Amino acid sequence: MRAVLIKDGKGPVENLYIGEVPTPSLGNGQILVRIKAFGLNRMDILQRNGNYPVPPGASTLLGVEFSGIIAQLGQGVSDEWADGDEVFGIAGGGAYAEYIVVNPTHLMHKPLKLSWAEAASVPEVFLTAYQGIHVYGRLQGTESVLIHAAASGVGIAAIQMARAAGATNVIATASTKEKLDWLRSIPNGATHAVNYTTQDFSEEVRKITSGAGVNVILDFVGTTHWDKNIDSLGIDGRMVIFAFLSGSAIPTADLAPILRKRLQITGSTLRSRSLQYQADLISQLKTEYLGKVSGKDGDGVIRTYIHKIFNWSDIQAAHKEMEANKNIGKIIAEIV
Repeated sequence: MRAVLIKDGKGPVENLYIGEVPTPSLGNGQILVRIKAFGLNRMDILQRNGNYPVPPGASTLLGVEFSGIIAQLGQGVSDEWADGDEVFGIAGGGAYAEYIVVNPTHLMHKPLKLSWAEAASVPEVFLTAYQGIHVYGRLQGTESVLIHAAASGVGIAAIQMARAAGATNVIATASTKEKLDWLRSIPNGATHAVNYTTQDFSEEVRKITSGAGVNVILDFVGTTHWDKNIDSLGIDGRMVIFAFLSGSAIPTADLAPILRKRLQITGSTLRSRSLQYQADLISQLKTEYLGKVSGKDGDGVIRTYIHKIFNWSDIQAAHKEMEANKNIGKIIAEIV
């Protein structure tokens, strides 16, 4: 089969190319999927550069989310699945390819209202947002949440989930007026938007919440946001850390407000979690949200938004688009 490969095993975007590799072998209880589209994530860039270890037993190929058609069923797969079924799901790796082998627990039936590209934009993003808002953030109705990197796929999904959960204030941060205006304009979008490059977001949080602070923060930034995040959290506040785009080291940190405000700070990963944990999370997402999701032109309470769709032969351009950090929503590649 064809797959996106990396010359020399790691390196700059110019090292990406499409080459031939063996089609993955199908084991008992597994499903072979012919991929139609896959989503790009920032971890793909880290892995391409040699800075993201692949989970044990996972494919070393890039890509963790996809949509496609079931091509073959392994022995023992339940009759819930059949050849030709349209599906989407996640994997530990291997989605930048024509075929992928996955466990049935990591697949979902593709709703007819979602295109291949829209379906591929959902799994990793919505599962990550669900972890932040519900599993670790434990957001309750009428609470307030601050979401950084809000124009990313995860950020957009988290904003809508928070609104659906009844949050009073959903405060989004981003780096441009274009992104912030868009986040306020979408159905179930942010209630407030802050440009972290020109405004002190902790001061804005204080104004918006009348000094109470937010109950939940979803952070992808790290070093540069740490002090203001701690300032922004209210009593018993919860901060979920997904990444550290500005760095992971905090040169000096005052622990007093963490103790005084009884703060809870949690790291969140998905790719490295156990298959059972991932399966349980997928089951929860299906039950609580899948029926509410539509494309941007649909009528879903929650919608998936795509920044741009690339032919996978233009995978270098797709990675450059993500590295430029100008996207609002997901970047998708279609296999044609």
